[in-house]
Amino acid sequence: MLRNFLISLVVLAAPAFADTVEIETIRGPQTVEKNTETVVVYDIAALDTLDALGISVDGVVSSLYVPYLSAGDARVVGTLFEPDYEVLAEITPDLIIAGGRTHEAVPDLARMAPTIDMTIWQDAVGEGLARLAAYGKVFGKEAEAAKLAADFDTKLTRARESVAGQGGALILMTNGPKISAYGTSGRFGWMHRALGLSEAAPDIEQASHGEAVSFEFIRDANPDILIVIDRLAAIGQDGAAAKATLDNALVHETAAWKNGRVVYLDSAATYVANGGIQSLNLFLDQILALFAQG
Repeated sequence: MLRNFLISLVVLAAPAFADTVEIETIRGPQTVEKNTETVVVYDIAALDTLDALGISVDGVVSSLYVPYLSAGDARVVGTLFEPDYEVLAEITPDLIIAGGRTHEAVPDLARMAPTIDMTIWQDAVGEGLARLAAYGKVFGKEAEAAKLAADFDTKLTRARESVAGQGGALILMTNGPKISAYGTSGRFGWMHRALGLSEAAPDIEQASHGEAVSFEFIRDANPDILIVIDRLAAIGQDGAAAKATLDNALVHETAAWKNGRVVYLDSAATYVANGGIQSLNLFLDQILALFAQG
């Protein structure tokens, strides 16, 4: 196969006395060379945080999805699901940052160049801040990373205070006309944990991909707060928007709808860049804005 041939041509020759740091990845501790020059990124959350730190990269995937991120002069190195090994062989990166949707490709990528798997999965806040600190160490941006983390913690405290005593929340994701709900152990359950939000429907199936629910379920749960993610909007596909899907007589009966406590999250940032420091800040900004309405 062409991929295997290209991989075989790449010879890793790290300097004998390279300055290195040890960081945590989803696969465990890993030693990485500091201040690498040529960096390729296959993870949008990683790109989000690197952008916040002012770190430019040399290779990115073809679709970034998130409007506030730009490829700049970086070369396209494939997609989140299919790396372009031919372009990688031309670039000869010093470091590949992968994760999330590129998780399964990490072993092959690691044969091309030193690769770190920075997947963020269950705890977007905790893991996201850990990734921020790791990138600060790798790229000599410790002070900048610490400042971003401190500012985020301050905002998180304000957001927790704003939702305290405001009732139970229900996290929904629409996919056109289909609706899924997420509990504390689901993919977006970190929102409950980070904000200290109680669950309007504590019996939701505790699955990473949520539980398919009906309008009747939403009415019966009667959430005080509705937090909504629009999957189709997140990935740029056509279909019924979340606002249209939830504009339903049964949903109108909920306390959340009646009191204007429905927040439609920046779906691309939440769904694709989940755990990036800018994505996390956007989430808190939207929660704070919701409760600033009175």
